[in-house]
Amino acid sequence: MRLLNGSELAGFIKERHAKQVRALRTSKIYPKLAIVQVLDDPAINTYVRLKKRYGADIMVDVDIHTPTQAEALGVIAGLNNDKSVHGIIVQLPLTDPSQTNEIVNLVAPAKDVDALGKNSKFEPATPMAIMWLLSGYNIDLAGKKILLIGRGKLVGAPLEKILKNSGMLVMTAEKGDDLAAMAKESDIIITATSSPGVLTSEMIKPGTVVIDAGVAGEEGKIVGDVDPLVYQREDIIITPQKGGVGPLTVCALFENVIRAAQNAKN
Repeated sequence: MRLLNGSELAGFIKERHAKQVRALRTSKIYPKLAIVQVLDDPAINTYVRLKKRYGADIMVDVDIHTPTQAEALGVIAGLNNDKSVHGIIVQLPLTDPSQTNEIVNLVAPAKDVDALGKNSKFEPATPMAIMWLLSGYNIDLAGKKILLIGRGKLVGAPLEKILKNSGMLVMTAEKGDDLAAMAKESDIIITATSSPGVLTSEMIKPGTVVIDAGVAGEEGKIVGDVDPLVYQREDIIITPQKGGVGPLTVCALFENVIRAAQNAKN
């Protein structure tokens, strides 16, 4: 088995980010990210802590705001008008997901570093991280059959757009599709459903590249979409159970925060 180690790549990116932030701070620009989190959930809290830690490591200020969903609208409006804040993210999911589009589109496009709003000036973080991971390990996509499992707002839908715009052969699988048949035809499988164990070993042919971008809480632990038995395979290329897409997603988010701060300087 060959592992696609996102943590290793993230270390190089973090060094570059630290240098960029030092240059900004020398110019009296102090990059700041504001996170608006309305739902208290163990999986979400873990990722918020990772973002805050990464920010501290590269000297980007990270402020956490925990309003109710009703209060979030006013909080976002205030952050939009706060010149000291360069990036804003609405941490999903919300308490009431039916308001997701309305709320994420309140974030000013120049500060929408998660690229959830329709007019954001940035690339979405997790798809960017997946493309970095594939590129960093020289995974050739040309002529390959790529399967995306899940078409969510954060990962599947924007990644599908990126890949199709690059001329790649992409299939998407959602609930109700014959996932096993689609997976067996695929050379590269990227899954982001947050459904633990949705991709099993029997579905994966030898030589397949598997990217697990799913995040879910199960018995107090963070787990992905890939069944644990898949990691016993020696004939595939796969992201590790820890340290795959996640570390690079945090890097990609701060890539956008740094760009936002650089844009504010100009």
